Amino acid sequence: MPGQFEALPGGGAAVALDEVEISIIRSLAVQLLELIGPGPAEDAHDDPLAELFAEGPSEPPKDPVLLRLFPDAYSDPEGAPTAREAEERRAYSSEFRRFTENDLRAGKRDSALAVIHSLDAPAAAGEGGAVLKLSADDSRQWLGCLNDLRLAIGSRLDVVDEEDTDLLYRLPDEDPRKPMVMAYLWLGGLQDSLVATLMP
Repeated sequence: MPGQFEALPGGGAAVALDEVEISIIRSLAVQLLELIGPGPAEDAHDDPLAELFAEGPSEPPKDPVLLRLFPDAYSDPEGAPTAREAEERRAYSSEFRRFTENDLRAGKRDSALAVIHSLDAPAAAGEGGAVLKLSADDSRQWLGCLNDLRLAIGSRLDVVDEEDTDLLYRLPDEDPRKPMVMAYLWLGGLQDSLVATLMP
């Protein structure tokens, strides 16, 4: 079925995408890469110990999309915490972020690059679109990237829960957010079909 992932024998998934769909996914993945930012400098790879002990940021990102992609590990519980509890949670989150965010960013970069590379492959470059055949590993990277794209777009649309998603279906056609909403919903369908192919 066009636009839906289907399981391949032996693992992996295939999807038929037209030129416009390929262009949209590729453009969104490139924008995601730009948002996440570059990886460590090339010379950092020459020193494995430096890479091992490299610390990430300790403060949460200011951009709400990046904060959605890299949330605090210790969020505030229900109810009002005491000042001491709030300060402890901030300290724990800061420490966790410092030692994990670089790896999280690298994983998200790798997934976005895997999507771009598969879309740029000669098999995907034909006129009218292509049928992409992904290995099980590539499928998981696609799943991660689709999830990140939906989180990023959902953040821009102020989608917090299922109720917010339901409201998106009722937006009038003249609403300027409509193209972003259509991309968000379409990516959700792709993501759901890919999840179904990867389930045992």
